[in-house]
Amino acid sequence: MFNSEFNAFCQTDAQRALDLYPSELRSKIDEIDKWVAADINAGVYKCGFAPNQAAYDNAVNALFNALDKAEGILSKSRYLVGNQITEVDIKLFCTLIRFDVVYATLFKCDRKRILEYDNLWPYLRDLYQTPGFGETVDWDHIRSGYYASKLRNPSGIIATGPKLDFKAPHGRDKAF
Repeated sequence: MFNSEFNAFCQTDAQRALDLYPSELRSKIDEIDKWVAADINAGVYKCGFAPNQAAYDNAVNALFNALDKAEGILSKSRYLVGNQITEVDIKLFCTLIRFDVVYATLFKCDRKRILEYDNLWPYLRDLYQTPGFGETVDWDHIRSGYYASKLRNPSGIIATGPKLDFKAPHGRDKAF
């Protein structure tokens, strides 16, 4: 629905022509989206809100297994479903962009940072540098929004987080 139903509101023909869910890739997008949504997008919350150690252990293992799976795919292709951005890349971006800054610390997803992955880190920078991605990221809002939760952060202290250079060359446009 979001792929075409709002085309009347697009400002340009290029925006109207953008297809993030092409028919020939839908089955692959849907296959990848199942584990990205369940184990990464929701996975960070399963870790952060785990009611006990066993639930946390299960959630954190599923999260990092899924991140490793994405890492493997991205070692062979520029994006999750080949050489074009699809909706599953956008969904993954939303979690990856917050990962090292918020989820690693506040949600105890600290086994490995995205910065430490050979393919996920350049992939994230590639997406961030793509028009329409980086300019939507509001670091102050991300930090204050998550760290303001009295449930997760009773002291209200906002961590400074790592200094990440999202504008550094990613090289993925030359690799694939």
